Amino acid sequence: MELGKQIKKYRQENELSQEELANRIYVSRQTISNWENDKNYPDVNSLLLLSEVFQISLDELIKGDIDRMKEIINKEEISKFNHYSKIYTFILIIVIVSAVPLFIWLDYWGFIIWGIICVIAMYYALKIEKIKKENNVQTYKEILAFSEGKLLDEIQKQREIGKRPYQKVLIIIISVILAIVGDLLIYLIFK
Repeated sequence: MELGKQIKKYRQENELSQEELANRIYVSRQTISNWENDKNYPDVNSLLLLSEVFQISLDELIKGDIDRMKEIINKEEISKFNHYSKIYTFILIIVIVSAVPLFIWLDYWGFIIWGIICVIAMYYALKIEKIKKENNVQTYKEILAFSEGKLLDEIQKQREIGKRPYQKVLIIIISVILAIVGDLLIYLIFK
């Protein structure tokens, strides 16, 4: 984190020893040393006192850490999104491939097993949709850019927002066609 470097920099600029700074913000010299060496992080009250002693804004004091925290959170979100997407894709393939064999070989029990697999697929689909909603990504380009850890520029983002209603309609139409084709195949197999 950058906060330790920031504290040390501003302490030295104000020509304060660790002991003098500790006395001004009511902590021990060892606590200041730990902060500067990134062994621990000051509480909110200490951050406010530090910003007063250094005569800088709190934002200026912790700016580097905020950017880094956002980057870490973004990487975690991307990692989760990619992980859930892989699981969902794998389960969706199982749902598609296993439907007919399960119905033929296990009759009623095959339908139950297939239903359980579908519920698991829906669970991961909902997790993916939650991440997409939290990060405001919906179109293919937005999802692709997000999964690669990139952001679209403002013009591209506005274009993609304009495409969202059309893509939703297209997804519904394709889903209905696939459902009809799947039902016809199952009907023909059981006929």
